[in-house]
Amino acid sequence: MKVLVIGLNHKTADVEVREKLAFNGEKLELGVLRLREIPEVKEVSVLSTCNRVEMYICAIDTESAIEKIKLFLAEFHNLNRSSFDPHLYILSETEAVRHIFRVASSLDSMVLGEPQILGQLKDAFDFSLEKKTTGVMMNKLMKKAISTAKRVRTETRIAENAVSISFAAVELARKIFKELSGTSCMLLGAGEMAELAARHLVNNGVSNVMVANRTYERGCELAKEFKGKPVKYEDFINELVHVDIIICSTGAPTYVLKKEHMHKVMKERRHKPVFLIDISVPRNIDPEINNLDSVYLYNVDDLQEVIDTNILERQKEAAKAEAIVLEEVEKFVKWVSSLDSVPVIVALRQKAEEIKKEELEKLKNKLPNIDEATMKALEYTAGAIVNKLIHPPTAAMKDDSNDRDEAVALIKKIYGINGDDGEE
Repeated sequence: MKVLVIGLNHKTADVEVREKLAFNGEKLELGVLRLREIPEVKEVSVLSTCNRVEMYICAIDTESAIEKIKLFLAEFHNLNRSSFDPHLYILSETEAVRHIFRVASSLDSMVLGEPQILGQLKDAFDFSLEKKTTGVMMNKLMKKAISTAKRVRTETRIAENAVSISFAAVELARKIFKELSGTSCMLLGAGEMAELAARHLVNNGVSNVMVANRTYERGCELAKEFKGKPVKYEDFINELVHVDIIICSTGAPTYVLKKEHMHKVMKERRHKPVFLIDISVPRNIDPEINNLDSVYLYNVDDLQEVIDTNILERQKEAAKAEAIVLEEVEKFVKWVSSLDSVPVIVALRQKAEEIKKEELEKLKNKLPNIDEATMKALEYTAGAIVNKLIHPPTAAMKDDSNDRDEAVALIKKIYGINGDDGEE
């Protein structure tokens, strides 16, 4: 059997194509089971996310399997093959294994190092186990992919350093306050990005949230989500004395927070540090505020600079991760190669047992009066001789060296063994 990957992702197809081939809800169960019904497909697992749809296959007669899988996709999703065929990638054997390990390790993700993909891969594997569409090879492959991803996260810093606006805000806040527990935050405006940043801050320890929005009702709704306090928009400046972190995204055409406002606030705060994030475009916070002592103001461009720097750091770590993936791929490929020798080892032992049995029967016929204890001793001795004789060739066929294939071929020739009977 050979490992195949057939799929498309954010690099090869836009979202309109990806969503048409997605296996969601009931489609996943039906799709996995239908794929397993293809005669050439012996084992299968399907990974379907917003950024990729991939079928992981263990197949015989791969050319036929690929053609039938494409026909299945067209029929199952009610699509013309020409609408998705140009976007598919097909990888086999070592390249397929490497791809799966890279996917699990988030080296093939839109955001390098993002953690969600590993969980999604685990879920896909668990689903396949539940539906009994995997076997020895796929189980080993998926478990190895998961353990490789864990190695990458343990031995590299690929998942560190924020690469989104919201996480960058948390990272910067930590640098200013060191400990976020006990700090307070004000959401000035209810923009989606500002809300997401506030959510990450709360998840990282910020305990007190205020929401000031032009539409007071919307501010109340959002404050309730954060178990916080709504503030009337016209009163937000008076509340800033109690606020450590301000996330601004009002959509106003001019500055809503000016230097003179913040100067007064800082006096009342006795220059206790304040972190301001202005996500608005155009900016809603006067950039001159950054000149005040103990005030740290960042806008979208500043956050993007942090993100760009962090992406470079992740890319450096990715080189280390790629080396780990290659090492683990080599181990898996050696394991797959060792499977070829298993039927020959089994056949060799069977042949040796048959010879032993045959010769012992001849001995019984020659010595009909032999007692049971002596016969048992002879059987034991014959078994020990057989084991010692077949141990060296068995060890040679289990060896990880490049000579294993030659040893398998030579033993098949010497003993007249085909080695195909026990392959399943």
